[in-house]
Amino acid sequence: MLTKRIIPCLDVRDGRTVKGVNFTNLRDMGCPVELGLMYESQGADELMFLDITASVEGRAAMLEFVERVADNLSIPFTVGGGVSSRGNVTELLNAGADKVSMNTAAVKRPELINEVSTQFGSQCCVVAIDARKKENGNDNLDNGGKIEWEVLIKGGRESVGLDALEWAEECVRRGAGEILLTSWNRDGMQTGFDIEMVKAFSERLPIPVIASGGAANPESFVEVFEKAGADAALAASIFHDKIYSIGDVKLAVKNAGISVRE
Repeated sequence: MLTKRIIPCLDVRDGRTVKGVNFTNLRDMGCPVELGLMYESQGADELMFLDITASVEGRAAMLEFVERVADNLSIPFTVGGGVSSRGNVTELLNAGADKVSMNTAAVKRPELINEVSTQFGSQCCVVAIDARKKENGNDNLDNGGKIEWEVLIKGGRESVGLDALEWAEECVRRGAGEILLTSWNRDGMQTGFDIEMVKAFSERLPIPVIASGGAANPESFVEVFEKAGADAALAASIFHDKIYSIGDVKLAVKNAGISVRE
């Protein structure tokens, strides 16, 4: 059995780590490089750095920041935010990133996924999907179906009327190597991962699914691995606020009989 991965996420704005609830009311959490080093020492398997205002501001992720991270960390890290071209990907990988994450630009121009996976390989092509549970009976799709989870872009600010699961399947067809699946409804709430949503994606997709949004405690990770089949789980608030450490999570996962890196 493949080992499950524990991934701290650092949302970065203006060179600082921030965290909010439902993508709003952001709090300053500290220097992203210092936090990254702390999580590496705790045993994090990977790190996720997301420049959360790059897409809204119409710019690429900060290369200087990526170079600083690469100079200081030895574990793999993924960078997202404002990735809209193969040129952006080339710059990020050359600066030291191991993978790139795309969201808004991929939704607006899906061919970008094909281009990135073809030129750089699917192993470094992560598509981030911010999904929100639809209410009031869901919206009808053109094909007569229903949207259960809708795709949001621009840091959760805008709905595009896409069914998130169908979009994920298209991403796979286009060459995505991983899906970073964030529940907008659970983001920052610390009420547990959205098991129903993660399970639906994990069962339908042949590539790894990283669960994100809602981690409450080490047991949340056990649940999303056992009940939803996630390949990796990502959290921010419980780590940034020092409620739990990476070690606490890994111990609980290991004690549940789930394979995890030491």
